[in-house]
Amino acid sequence: MAGNRQQETVSLDSLSAQQLSAVKKQLDEEVESLSGSYSQLAAAQSKFRECLRIVKTGTASFDDKKDILVPLTNSLYVKGKLSGPDRVIVDVGTGFYVEKDTKSAADFYEAKVKELGANIQELELIVQNKSNSLRMVEEVLREKVLAQGTGGQAAQA
Repeated sequence: MAGNRQQETVSLDSLSAQQLSAVKKQLDEEVESLSGSYSQLAAAQSKFRECLRIVKTGTASFDDKKDILVPLTNSLYVKGKLSGPDRVIVDVGTGFYVEKDTKSAADFYEAKVKELGANIQELELIVQNKSNSLRMVEEVLREKVLAQGTGGQAAQA
């Protein structure tokens, strides 16, 4: 039944200033929330792009015999050695790690970047539509407030 739910279209002119204010507040909150989601998706995509760059360029230049620094935190490192520059351990989400060869890891990250790119584009359209709706509501609300102001002044005169 929920899938059959239809949206009802209401003319903005038929709403009171108070109702328009409530709609404006809801749209403001939705745009803010969606913008936050957009930022999170963009940050995740950037992280995956960096992983992809490192997998494609970084591991081939590592030497098995050279020491490397392994980060334990953002500011704490220990010395280590690569067990093999042709294999990497990939965080596939929800705390699961999988060992992959560099080509499989690159394919994984490319797919993630592409998927997030599609999600970002979809979200951009939604934010744009919500922003347009918000501008329309603000314009109608402004007109109603001005009409009430001039109507009240005419009645007093």
